[in-house]
Amino acid sequence: MMKMKESGADLFDPRSIMDSDFSPGSKDRDFAFAFNNNNFSDRVLRIEIMAGLPENKSNGEGCTSIADWARNRKRRREDIKKENVAELALFPEEHILNCNQPDAEDGVAYENQDEDVVAMIEESPSGDEAAQSNDSSWSMECSTVLKVKTIHISSPILAAKSPFFYKLFSNGMRESEQRHVTLRINASEEAALMELLNFMYSENLSTTTAPALLDVLMAADKFEVASCMRYCSKLLRNLPMTPESALLYLELPSSVLMADAVQPLTDAAKQYLATRYKDITRYQEEVLNLPLAGIEAVLCSDDLQVASEDAVYDFVLKWARAQYPKLEDRREVLGARLGRLIRFPYMTCRKLRKVLTCNDFDHDLATKVVLEALFFKAETPHRQRMLTSEESTNKRFVERAYKYRPVKVVEFELPHQQCTVYLDLKREECANLFPSGRVYSQAFHLGGQGFFLSAHCNMDQQSSFHCFGLFLGMQEKGSVSFAVDYEFAARTKPAGEFVSKYKGNYTFTGGKAVGYRNLFAIPWTSFMAEDSLYFINGILHLRAELTIKQH
Repeated sequence: MMKMKESGADLFDPRSIMDSDFSPGSKDRDFAFAFNNNNFSDRVLRIEIMAGLPENKSNGEGCTSIADWARNRKRRREDIKKENVAELALFPEEHILNCNQPDAEDGVAYENQDEDVVAMIEESPSGDEAAQSNDSSWSMECSTVLKVKTIHISSPILAAKSPFFYKLFSNGMRESEQRHVTLRINASEEAALMELLNFMYSENLSTTTAPALLDVLMAADKFEVASCMRYCSKLLRNLPMTPESALLYLELPSSVLMADAVQPLTDAAKQYLATRYKDITRYQEEVLNLPLAGIEAVLCSDDLQVASEDAVYDFVLKWARAQYPKLEDRREVLGARLGRLIRFPYMTCRKLRKVLTCNDFDHDLATKVVLEALFFKAETPHRQRMLTSEESTNKRFVERAYKYRPVKVVEFELPHQQCTVYLDLKREECANLFPSGRVYSQAFHLGGQGFFLSAHCNMDQQSSFHCFGLFLGMQEKGSVSFAVDYEFAARTKPAGEFVSKYKGNYTFTGGKAVGYRNLFAIPWTSFMAEDSLYFINGILHLRAELTIKQH
């Protein structure tokens, strides 16, 4: 038998029984023998099964996939308020006329028939309750009772598993008047409810298909059976995930999504979508057609294969303009949902200027995120790491694995046009370059032209060993020539100061690059060694200074 946590605890109190040490399916908690058995029951549950809307199919019946199930069920995607899902109403059994459906002006009385449950116990309502019931009377006009099921139940078992039934059985009525309890459900919910009741006795389900498990999950949410929600969530996670099923899990009613029991399932769905669509460019058309919940899952990922955060910003705008043609709606979704998923601190200053003038964003919001990004860029690396760790619940300060590595740039106009560029590479990023890889920085600008840095693992031409090289290139823009003085430097242990490693000058034309194949004049193995002079707390700090002395 289940052990009570405290002697003298309320027999019906879910807190004293549900928190036992036994796991689901344990023989010690298998009361399947007592289900619908008069000898082990103290009440009778009368289930009135109402006719559903014509397009509703029952519990995935006739569905070959989860997509078919979703289409046939036609579940509402907007929030479903908990109090409308399982509101307790008390009526005399011979006068069961009302179902406490939402008022007609709510526009959901017909659309959401299969989402509402009514529990009825044999006692007349008070005057106020009767008045409220009559205001929303519709059931006998809009629905008919197809059949009635009568089941013998044990109130302690149901109350232990469900706060819904606990409240139902502990409402202070006289024992003789509580023996018969009536529930009214839609026909599409019948199989799910029977599975749920069986689970509350046996802690097992006979169904294994995704559509049927989702129906049981919805029923478990309505009747507040958290253990069954966890069980369904676990079984669904073990089934093969598809884009359709992942999106369906993320678009369940809000009452279900907010339940802790379903969190592992929604986390798995988000991870599936983020992994499948991490290469946004490759799947661009598919991602542009994702609903809001899907695009949010993709944008949350640190592993997006994108050139830069600028590309993420452009993509979000493209998606929002396609999905929300009205400016007002677009501003709302960008401000409330998607704006927080763009990592503005890693956007280039040129793109941040465009954010300030972008009409799609509320001006105050745009100003706030741009200022925050600029302040972050101005911080020291130490302070940036602190901010990133302090904002662990918000990823706006977390750097993604961009194709083009972010740089910090300081520009000067006098006495010459000059810029100082800082590029940081993690040890693992450098290790991944071996034996012949390269990594590019984001573009930066000098004298109106775009430049970039590229780090390489290549062969030293004289000694024939691998080594670390750094190069400076100019983006291809016409045939303009630039004479540039440049200097490469790196922070070095033990002082941690920048030490010059290479100086030169070069006349650039479009698409040309210049640099040094062995920047540190050591083999790759020495560069990557544990006692390497160039990795400080796992980071390689590089600096390039560019000066234009003649134009």
